[in-house]
Amino acid sequence: MSAFLQELFSPEMVFLRYALIFGVLSSLLIGVVGTMVVTRRISSLAGAVSHAVLGGVGIALFLQRVFFWEWCSPMLGAVIGAVAAALIVGLVKFCAKEREDTIIAVVWALGMSLGLLFLHKTPGYVDWQGYLFGNILLITDQALKLTVVLSILTLVPVIVFYNSLLAMSFDGVFAELRGVKVKVYYLALLILTALTIVLLINVVGIILVIALLTLPAATAGCFTRHLWSMMLSAGCLSCLFVVGGLLLSYYCRMPSGPVITLLAAGFYICGLAISSWRKSRG
Repeated sequence: MSAFLQELFSPEMVFLRYALIFGVLSSLLIGVVGTMVVTRRISSLAGAVSHAVLGGVGIALFLQRVFFWEWCSPMLGAVIGAVAAALIVGLVKFCAKEREDTIIAVVWALGMSLGLLFLHKTPGYVDWQGYLFGNILLITDQALKLTVVLSILTLVPVIVFYNSLLAMSFDGVFAELRGVKVKVYYLALLILTALTIVLLINVVGIILVIALLTLPAATAGCFTRHLWSMMLSAGCLSCLFVVGGLLLSYYCRMPSGPVITLLAAGFYICGLAISSWRKSRG
C-alpha cells in the first residue's frame, strides 16, 4: 500500500491520480443511472447502446482521417452513436409498438457492424483494444470535467423528480394513469444512460461496460428496499470496485478493466448468496 501511495502522489504519476479521481466521480453516475437501469430492467438496452458506440467511433475516425474533419473526434462520435441508439430504441418502442428485445438486437448488431467496417476502412493505426477493453489510466482532465458536469446534470433531475422516477421505475402503467409523463422520463433516462456509458467506456471498454453499470446496483438491490438507498449503496459499491480494482491491478500487474469487473461480479455473487440465505431463514 505504501508503494502505491508513493506513486500516487508522485509528480510523474498524474495519470494514476486522474484514474482514481475519475473512478470516485463516476461512482455517483453509476449509482444513480445503474439503479434506474436495473429497476427498469433495461440492462440489455444498455448493452446495445454500448456496442452502438463503436459505430459512432468508427464513423468519426473515418471522417477525421479520410475527409480531414478534425473537429469530428472519436468522443463526439461515441456520444452521437450512443444517444442515437438510445433514442431509436425508445422511439421505435413507443411509436411503432415493436418488441423491445427485437429493436435492441438490431441496434446492437448494426452499431457493432458499422463500427467494425468503418474502422477497417480507416487508414493508419487504430487502437481497437482501447475501445473494446478500455484503459482507465488514459483518463484526461477533460474527461474529469465532463464527469463532473454530467454528474450534476444527473443528480439535480433525480432529486427534483424523485417521486416520478420512483413511480416510473416500479409501475409505469400506474404512474402514467396518475399523470406522470412516463415516456418523457423514459427517454431522458435513456439519454443519461447513453452518456454514462460513453464515460465508462474509458474505464472498462465497450465489452465490459454493461457489467460495471449494472453489477453495483444489482448487488445493492440484494440488501436495500428503497430506491434512494439502492442508489446510495450502488454508488459506494462502485467506488469500492473501481478503487479496489485499481489497487489489485497495480499489485498484480494486470489490466484494470477486467479486474474491476471481476471484483464487482464476485461481490454480486456473494450478495446473491447472502440474500438467498437470509430468505431461506425466514
